[in-house]
Amino acid sequence: MKKILAFAASTSSTSINQALVIWAASQLEETEPKIIQLRDYPMPLFSVDVEREEGHPENAFRLHQLIRESDGIMLSLAEHNGAYTAAFKSAFDWISRLEGTVWDGKPMFLLATSNGRRGASSVLEIASKRFPFNGGEVVATFSLPLFKQHFDPEAGIRDKELLEAFRLALALFESRVISEPDP
Repeated sequence: MKKILAFAASTSSTSINQALVIWAASQLEETEPKIIQLRDYPMPLFSVDVEREEGHPENAFRLHQLIRESDGIMLSLAEHNGAYTAAFKSAFDWISRLEGTVWDGKPMFLLATSNGRRGASSVLEIASKRFPFNGGEVVATFSLPLFKQHFDPEAGIRDKELLEAFRLALALFESRVISEPDP
């Protein structure tokens, strides 16, 4: 069975993006999700000085190994001031310094949510454009606006139109992962 690495680009213990990705991963039918939390892989803020003086953090290697071992990635992007969280950006930078690629050619389903009407669509757009340059194949994206109004941790997405958009994106991603030949 194909393995999906699922996590949120947030270290918050109350992350709505972590709640979304946990639920989204539970909707997978033909793949096996491995859900992690970014806060379990702490790293210093990326700096060439830190890199030169201390080398690469062990957690950059650990996180990159999980990416390598997966057949696809489901990532829910938290948005801070229209862009990545500092913790995610730093992890992304550290991993990119290991071998020049971050996502190792893996199919990706990018999600984002916020309590606002735009549903963190700014960070979703940034990631969709950036990740292919770092070895990611962005297969599908989904933005969930007004999280508190449209999401229930047990029932999932409440809005019928948003749920249908999510299901279409999920099916596209899962189909792509399943069709990927084994290495």
